[in-house]
Amino acid sequence: MGPASLQEERYLGKESEEEMESYHCLLQAGSQLESTLQQVTVPVSLKEVGGYIEKQVAYLSGGRGEDSSVIITLPECSAFSDIPEDALAKVFTYLTLIPRTRQPGVKFIIILDRRLDTWASIKAALARIAASFPGNLHLVLVLRPTSFFHRTVTDIGFRFSQDDFMLKMPVVMLSSVTDLLRYIDENQLTSEFGGTLDYCHSDWIVLRTAIESFAVTVKDIAQMLQGFGTELAEAELPDEGKVIEQLLETHTEKYKKLKDAIRSVSKEGRHLLSNLETTGKDDDSQWDVKLDWETVERLLAQLRDMESAFDGFFEKHHLKLHQYLQLLRYEQSFQEIELCLGHLMHQERELSINMSTLAQTEQALKRLDSLESNGQEVMSRAQIIILHGHQLSAGHHYAMALIMQRCNELRHHCDTLSAALKSKHSFLMQTHQLLLCLGQAQTWCDDAAYLLANQLVDKSQSKEGAQAALREIEKFLEEAPSILSLGHDVLAVEYEAVITPQLQTQIGKVFEKHLAVQQMIQNRQACLRKLADKHVRPIQLVAPRPENQPRTKSPLFSPKHGDGLKFTFDISLPGKKSSRKSPNPRKIEVIHDYQEGRSCVSYSLDGDDSPDFLKRHVMRELIETERIYVEELLSVLLGYRAEMDSPALSRLVPPILRSKRDILFGNMPEIYNFHSRVFLQDLEGCLEAPEALGACFLQRKESFQMYEMYCQNKPRSEALWRQFSDCAFFQECQKKLDHKLGLDSYLLKPVQRLTKYQLLLKELLKYSPDCEATSELKGALTAMLDLLKSVNDSMHQIAITGYEGEICELGRVLMQGSFSVWISHKRGPTRMKELARFKPMQRHFFLYERALLLCKRREDHGDGSDKTPSYSFKHCLKMTAVGITENVKGDVKKFEIWYSGREEVYVVQAPTVEVKMAWLNELRRILTNQQKLLRDEAYQHGPAAEHMQLSPSPTESKQQRASVSSEDTESGRSSPEPQPHSPKNQPNRRSWPGAHQSVDICEGLEEWSGDQDAFLPSEIEGKKIVKLSPGKYRAMADCPQNGPGGIIIKRGDVIHLQCEDNRGRWLVKNLSQQQEGFIVAASLQLIIGTSSHEHSPRLGEAGNLKVRKMSSP
Repeated sequence: MGPASLQEERYLGKESEEEMESYHCLLQAGSQLESTLQQVTVPVSLKEVGGYIEKQVAYLSGGRGEDSSVIITLPECSAFSDIPEDALAKVFTYLTLIPRTRQPGVKFIIILDRRLDTWASIKAALARIAASFPGNLHLVLVLRPTSFFHRTVTDIGFRFSQDDFMLKMPVVMLSSVTDLLRYIDENQLTSEFGGTLDYCHSDWIVLRTAIESFAVTVKDIAQMLQGFGTELAEAELPDEGKVIEQLLETHTEKYKKLKDAIRSVSKEGRHLLSNLETTGKDDDSQWDVKLDWETVERLLAQLRDMESAFDGFFEKHHLKLHQYLQLLRYEQSFQEIELCLGHLMHQERELSINMSTLAQTEQALKRLDSLESNGQEVMSRAQIIILHGHQLSAGHHYAMALIMQRCNELRHHCDTLSAALKSKHSFLMQTHQLLLCLGQAQTWCDDAAYLLANQLVDKSQSKEGAQAALREIEKFLEEAPSILSLGHDVLAVEYEAVITPQLQTQIGKVFEKHLAVQQMIQNRQACLRKLADKHVRPIQLVAPRPENQPRTKSPLFSPKHGDGLKFTFDISLPGKKSSRKSPNPRKIEVIHDYQEGRSCVSYSLDGDDSPDFLKRHVMRELIETERIYVEELLSVLLGYRAEMDSPALSRLVPPILRSKRDILFGNMPEIYNFHSRVFLQDLEGCLEAPEALGACFLQRKESFQMYEMYCQNKPRSEALWRQFSDCAFFQECQKKLDHKLGLDSYLLKPVQRLTKYQLLLKELLKYSPDCEATSELKGALTAMLDLLKSVNDSMHQIAITGYEGEICELGRVLMQGSFSVWISHKRGPTRMKELARFKPMQRHFFLYERALLLCKRREDHGDGSDKTPSYSFKHCLKMTAVGITENVKGDVKKFEIWYSGREEVYVVQAPTVEVKMAWLNELRRILTNQQKLLRDEAYQHGPAAEHMQLSPSPTESKQQRASVSSEDTESGRSSPEPQPHSPKNQPNRRSWPGAHQSVDICEGLEEWSGDQDAFLPSEIEGKKIVKLSPGKYRAMADCPQNGPGGIIIKRGDVIHLQCEDNRGRWLVKNLSQQQEGFIVAASLQLIIGTSSHEHSPRLGEAGNLKVRKMSSP
C-alpha cells in the first residue's frame, strides 16, 4: 500500500519539490542547448544537396572580400544549365545559410568562372543567379571567355544587357585573373585564380558532414534526456513494492544507456575538435574552420551541462523512489506488527482477572503465560522494526519524522502491552497468593478443630499429660499461617488492589472461623494450664458427687496490663511478583493488646502525584527492571553457557557449536558482571536520591561501550542460532529453566535494555525541576542517545569488506556517512585531478579514533527482496598523517582532507552544511586531543626522550603532520610548517605534530616521522624493553578496549597484572573500574610507561617517580 497519511504525503511533497527543482534545471539546460543548435545548424542538410555539392556546382572556399563579404565560387561546369531551378536554389540556400547562422547580415561575392564558355551560357547563368540567390548579393565577378570570338560577343552582349543585370545585381565583367586581384586579395583566392588560399573540396564535404552529424546526434541526445526526464517527473508512484523494484531496474537500465550514448557523442565531438584543430584553428585565414571549432566546443560544453543537470535530477528521483520503497516496506511491516499487537491487546483486555477460586486463578495464569509468550515474540519483532526505523532515520530518509513517529507508536504499544501484562500478572499472582493463603488458613483452622477434638481428656488430667497437650497446642500454633497473624484490616491493606466482594466474603468467613478456633484454643489452653499448675496430692477416697452438679468454668487466661505481643512481618511492594524479594522490604508492625482486644497497624503509603513521588516511582521501575534484567542474564549464562561444559549435557552440544560459544553469547558475561556488580548497586543507591541518577550514568558512560561489541557480534550470533536452533541441547536447557521463550529471545535482551534506559531518563527528566542535577540528567540522556548512535554506526562497521587489518585496532568508530569525493594525487602514474574535477566518486566514510576509512557502498541482495548494504574498503588514512582544510571556494559544503603532507588530497562534498560542520568538529577534536596527548608525553618523557633514536625510519623520510586550516586559498591548500613546542611560538597556529618528540627535538627539525608506531618499544633501537611482572601498577596512558575479552583503562587507574598466557597477553584487572580482561604486552609497555630503562615500573619501587607499586601481587 502507498503512503496513506497526510503527513506522509507532505514529506513526499517536500522531496518532490527538490526533485522538481532539479527537473527545471534539466529543462533549462536542454532549452539552452536547443537554442544553440538552432543558431548553429542549417535548416537544409548536406544530404539534400549532396549530389550537386559533390559535382562542385558551387562551393565556399573560405575566402573573404571587402567588408568581410563571403566568396561563393561557381567554377566551370558543363552541366550548369541542366541543374533544376529548385535544386540550384537549395544549393545557394545551403551555401548562404552556413555563414549567415554564424554572422547574420553577411554579404556575398560570387565569382562566376566562364573563361571557357560562351556569352549565352554567361547570360543564362546570371539570370538564374538573379532568380535563385537568397542572400545579400554584394557583387558578381564574371571571368569572361578567353577566346577572341567569344570574348567579343560577350563584350557586345553585356554592353546591351548591362542595364538589365545591374538593376538586379551588380555585375563586373573581368578579362583575366589579374583583374580579379583588384577586387579580392590573392590570399583569399584559391590556386585556380592565382591565389594562395588552400582549399580541398572533398575535405570540406567530409568536415561539413561530420559537423552536421554531430549536431544532429547532440540534438537527439538532448531530446532523449528531456524525454526521459519528463517521463520520470510525470511518473506516478505505484503502490506495490515489486512494481517499484521493476521501475527502479528499468530506469537504471535506461540511465546507463543514455550515459553510454552521451559518452559516445562526447567522444565524437572531441575527435571532431581535434580534426578542426589540425585543419587550421590557429590560422587567421581559416575563419570558417575557427568558427566551426567554436561551435563544436560550445555544443560539447552545453551537452556536459545538460548531462550534469540530468545526473542531479536522476539521482534525486532515484533516491526518492528508493526511499519510497523503503518507506512502503516499513509501513507494511509497521501495519502487520501493529495488527499483531492490537490482537494481543484485545486478548489481554478479554482476559478476566477477577477470580474467586484457586483453580480459576491458576487457569488464568496459564492463559496469561501463553499470552506473554506470544507477546514477547511479537515485541521482539517490533524492536527489530524500531531499530530498522532508526537506521532509516540515520540515513537521512525524507520521511524521518514519520518513521520516528511510527517507532514511537510501536514503542508505546509495546510498553502499554508489557505494562498491562505485567499488571495482570501481578494482580493474578497476588490473587493466587491470597487464595492460597486463605486455603491454608482454612485448612489450619480445620486441623486445629481436629486437634482439639482428638486430645484425650483422660491423659490430660495429669500434670504431665496437661503439659504435653499444651506443648502440642503451642507447636501447632507456631505452624499457623502468617496470614492469620496479620488480621483482617492489615490483609485488606496489603491485598487492597485485588480484593473483590467475593474475596472479601471469603476473607470474612476465614477470620470468623479463625476467631472461633482461637477462642476454643484459648479455652483449652486455660484449662490445661490450670491442670498443669495443680499440686499432686495423695489420693483420697471421697464420696461421689451428684451427677447433676453444675461444672465450674475454668478461668480464661488474662495477661497483665501493658503486656502485649509485638511482631513484624514483610509484605512485597505493590505491583511486584511475590517470587522476587525486595532487598529492603517494607515492615508492618502489629501490636496486639490482649486486654483491649484490638489490633493496630502502622503503615504508610504515598498516594499523591507529587514530582518526588513520580520520580521515586520511575526509580523503582528502573531498579526493579534492572534486577529482572540481571536475573535473566544470569539464567542464560548458567542455564545455557555453563551447561555446555556440563558432563550431563555436553554430549548434546555439537563440536562446532562448542567452539563458537563466544560468538553465540558474545560478551554477555562482561555485561552481566558490570550490571550485577557495579551498575545495579549504583542504581539502588539512587533510590532515595533520584537526582543522582544522571551522575551515575555519566560515571559509567565508558563501561556502556561494551554494548557496542555485543551489537557488532549480534548478526553472527543470530546466524549461528539459526543454524543450531533445533539442537536438543537448547531444548533441554529451556526445559530445565522452565523458560517460555527460546534462547534467541534472551539474547535480544541487552539490545532491548539499551533502548530502555533513554526512555526512563526522559521520563525522569519530565518530573525534575531545573537544577544542577537536571543538567546531569540531560548529559546522561545525551550520552545514552550517543551510545545508540554509536551502536548504529558499529552495525554499519561490521559490513565493511576487504579490509585486511584488524578494525578493532583503529579504536572506536565515531561517525559514518556518505560523501562525494574528488581525489588528487601529487605524483604517481595517474594524475586524477583533472578527471575528478567533473565526476566525483561516492564514498562512505568511517571515522575512527586512529584512522579514517574510505569505502564504496554496495547493495547486496539479502533474504527475500530486501537489500542489505555492504562497504567495500578503498583507502585507510591514519589520523597521525591527516590534515583538513575547512573551506573550499565555490561550495560551502566542501572541505579538504589531505594526507601525508598533501601527497593525496581528498575534496569532500557533504550532503548538507550541517553534516560538514559535524564532521569538521569531530576531526578537529581528534586532532586537538592527538596534539595534547603527544605534547603531554613529550613533557613526561623529558629526560628520557634525549636518549631516543631521532632518525626517522627509511620508509618515512617526509614529515607528516595533522593540521587544520580555515584559509580560503585559490587551490584550497594549506601548507603546514614545523611548529616548536615553545608556548610563545604557538598562539596563532593550529597545527599538531604527528609524533611525540621532546621540545629540543622539535625545534629546528626539518623532517621527522609522523607515525605514532615509530616509537613502539619493538622499533626503538638501543632501547631496553621493561620486563613485565605480576603486581599492581598505576596507568600512565589511556587504553581503549581492543577486541572481545579486552578492557578499558583510563590514565590514573590502578591495575593488577596477574599472569601471562601463551599468546603474549596479560590477564589484567582494573581495580578502579572493577573490570578484568586481556591486554597484549606491547600495549602494557605504553600503559605503565617505558621511560625507566633500569627499573621495573611497579608502584612503590624506589627511583621511579612515574609509576609506583601499591602492593605486592
